[in-house]
Amino acid sequence: MTFEKIYELLKEKAALANPIGGTLKFNFEDGYVYLDGSGHANTVSKEDKEADCTVKVSQENFAKVINGQLNPTMAFMMGQIKLDGDMSVAMKLQSLLG
Repeated sequence: MTFEKIYELLKEKAALANPIGGTLKFNFEDGYVYLDGSGHANTVSKEDKEADCTVKVSQENFAKVINGQLNPTMAFMMGQIKLDGDMSVAMKLQSLLG
């Protein structure tokens, strides 16, 4: 999955979901996706800003998680997904991506 497809997918899903109550940044090999859910709605940009939680994952593994081919908990335990910051914000991704 390309970075642009991931960005568009996250924009679509964020627009439909309730605010996550914080900020989250995805760090992909081709860029960043910054999700600000601290207000009344989730907003998504390509900015590299400080976030409550940063998720570092390859585009390939992110696509596998989205498609149900990779369990996010197992991927985290195996080091395929790395988190830095507030774990409670990362836990809210399930509602956003699910």
